[in-house]
Amino acid sequence: MSTQWGWALEPDQPGYDDARLGLNRAAESRPAYVVEAADEQEVAAAVRLAAEQKRPVGVMATGHGPSVSADDAVLVNTRRMDGVSVDAARATAWIEAGARWRKVLEHTAPHGLAPLNGSSPNVGAVGYLVGGGAGLLGRRFGYAADHVRRLRLVTADGRLRDVTAGTDPDLFWAVRGGKDNFGLVVGMEVDLFRVSRLYGGGLYFAGEATAEVLHAYAEWVRHVPEEMASSVLLVHNPDLPDVPEPLRGRFITHLRIAYSGEPADGEHLVRPLRELGPILLDTVRDMPYAEVGTIHHEPTSMPYVAYDRNVLLSDLTDDAVDIIVALAGPDAGAPFVTELRHFGGAYARPPKVPNCVGGRDAAFSLFTGAVPEAEGLRRRDDLLDRLRPWSTGGTNLNFAGVEDISPASVEAAYTPADFARLRAVKAQYDPDNMFRVNFNIPPAESWT
Repeated sequence: MSTQWGWALEPDQPGYDDARLGLNRAAESRPAYVVEAADEQEVAAAVRLAAEQKRPVGVMATGHGPSVSADDAVLVNTRRMDGVSVDAARATAWIEAGARWRKVLEHTAPHGLAPLNGSSPNVGAVGYLVGGGAGLLGRRFGYAADHVRRLRLVTADGRLRDVTAGTDPDLFWAVRGGKDNFGLVVGMEVDLFRVSRLYGGGLYFAGEATAEVLHAYAEWVRHVPEEMASSVLLVHNPDLPDVPEPLRGRFITHLRIAYSGEPADGEHLVRPLRELGPILLDTVRDMPYAEVGTIHHEPTSMPYVAYDRNVLLSDLTDDAVDIIVALAGPDAGAPFVTELRHFGGAYARPPKVPNCVGGRDAAFSLFTGAVPEAEGLRRRDDLLDRLRPWSTGGTNLNFAGVEDISPASVEAAYTPADFARLRAVKAQYDPDNMFRVNFNIPPAESWT
């Protein structure tokens, strides 16, 4: 219905279900209202509605990273707010709250510029950015949140704020990595980088090569330059027509490459991996940066239910590789997917303008995605537990799921000092914890 709060949908109204459901439906909920905001004023009105009715507020663009249920909350769906503009001379882009990376790429690629986007162009850009953002240029340039110049935010008082390091230093620090705990971001200005092409793609190995590939990979990454980003996915592909025939119905070790230096150097760096085998499919090539989404080649449109978890690793030793192969490899019959991503490089360096993004001591992330079935979740947790000797103790909230909503799990994404500071900033800007439909950072008990 059309109300003083904008276009607010209530249960059983046409369009309500479509507006409340995200791509990952692991935390499906029934909000009191869903506001499909067309602009920042409607976002502010939705926050004021929640304040008037003493309801929590949640936000969703694509729904890739659900956390807690939004039952009885005001859920702001930002998908209509998908504007993108590029200032090529300054190498910056302004990105509205609901824009997906694919739209950002459409605007930046013609200028020979690249954002620090994620591996999937279908993911919402702003949600990714406020979670930190570990993408395919991160080892060279750092977390995406490190390169946010300014943002526009609706805080718990319903006020629209232009936030920079100069105007609101604590808030600017907290939002870049603290997700939607401090307000709803309606737009961000971010740095772009002069990367127009990549040497990238995938090497798809047969399952029987998994141990050889992972051991070789663990040694190979120790010597690659920061321009080289890479990851490995272990997955049993379904026997479906849209899966390429060589990979259909098989266990695959998918090694993904994204090199942002000269193609000839990339080819030289990848050559030792091509000598492993057997390779079922090789898509690594010189490509326009606009085709970056083909590297991970992740599903884009079909809804699913997945329980995501991750652990950050300080090293990938032979013993760690053996555990991964035994519990997630071709003979394990693991009912979950497993992905290793190489970190280090610029991820480990503090940004010029400080933020709260944690995990800078990680050499790798290990991500798992499982269906909510008890035995599969038990086996997934066994893998994560067995890798604890190599864990930094940290996690990445962009890779977290509905089982990681406890205060201790959220705190693990930050240093202890940063988490204490985040709670103090929360107490200043959202003392009633209205923004709690998320991986929640509770306000400090007292703030001065």
